[in-house]
Amino acid sequence: MNILLTGFEPFGGDVINPSWEVARALHGQVIGGATVQARCLPTTFDGAPAALENALAVCRPGLVIALGLASGRAEISIERLAVNLIDARIPDNAGRRPHDVPVREGGPAAYFSTLPVKAIRQALRAAGHPAGLSLTAGAFVCNQVFYELQHRLAGRGVRSGFIHVPALPEQAARAQPTVPSMGVAAQIDAIRLAVAVALNAEEADVAAAPDEGAPTA
Repeated sequence: MNILLTGFEPFGGDVINPSWEVARALHGQVIGGATVQARCLPTTFDGAPAALENALAVCRPGLVIALGLASGRAEISIERLAVNLIDARIPDNAGRRPHDVPVREGGPAAYFSTLPVKAIRQALRAAGHPAGLSLTAGAFVCNQVFYELQHRLAGRGVRSGFIHVPALPEQAARAQPTVPSMGVAAQIDAIRLAVAVALNAEEADVAAAPDEGAPTA
């Protein structure tokens, strides 16, 4: 079985995106008998859905975890809900900045993650990784990809969801004011563990509640 792990190219004027650094570091690794296939998605509203569709068609995965950067968050954020809304606070890498438009016209208001989110959070914390549940993946390209992923896989029996990672220390050092950060090695270890739990947990707990005070984007 293949595991599809996606990350994003840098955006917002940055030169690195930890979501892709983590995904590509895990590319080719075998976890729980399944092989990780990493793909980098463009941080554009027009390009990301097509790249995701192609990755799904080529990899034919039995598990999909999309990764994204949430600068300002201090922990691994396991997203619970993808909403049918695009409301960009900054332009994407193509210069587009849509406001108050649906991801999919006529689509459901939201989709739940089908990952075992509570089990992942518990395992990450037990291993010493700061981790929590988040109710929102924002309204930028991350949420668009999360929504498209859940829409395309609905009813197909493939577990899928979205996890946000913090900024890297070098990104935090350039930020004004500085933001929380986590080293790439720790992020790689955390996502490897999240993949293993997603493969082995008996069932997804889609009704899991977000953490009290969970950060939003």
